Amino acid sequence: MQYDRIDARILEIVQKNNRLTSEVIGEMAGLSATACQRRLKRLRSEGIIEADVSIVSAKAVGRPIQMLVLVNLERERSDIIDRFKKAIKSSVDVVNGFYVTGDADFVLYVTARTMEEYEQFTRRFFYENPDIKGFKTMVIMDRVKAGFAVPIEPPPGD
Repeated sequence: MQYDRIDARILEIVQKNNRLTSEVIGEMAGLSATACQRRLKRLRSEGIIEADVSIVSAKAVGRPIQMLVLVNLERERSDIIDRFKKAIKSSVDVVNGFYVTGDADFVLYVTARTMEEYEQFTRRFFYENPDIKGFKTMVIMDRVKAGFAVPIEPPPGD
């Protein structure tokens, strides 16, 4: 996956606001709208831009309980890891899931309407899963920053 200085500028722009038109993005990056559209299409097809999303307030949509959950598996075997990754992907309650190094095997960001609903989730998702050794829940008191913007460096020598 290659990108140049102009692509880097486009990436900076769309990470701040992906609803801008190709004309506006192109103007900000010093391109025509058509050239900008071509670059955006290539950045998406090459997987540099993974998705165009909106960040939704969990509270505003009735899911005010937010947690980070550290999960430990019984064993680190590829079939167990793959099975748990699949479970994460298919759960609507898990907003983000990360396979990590350190004290936990996975870190999950989970939302719920109530603590009772979260307890039901834990019974279904963790206690009924024989591959789970244990989990620790940290309740989020305040979301200080939300986003997915990655710092974009222009490629070396460009």
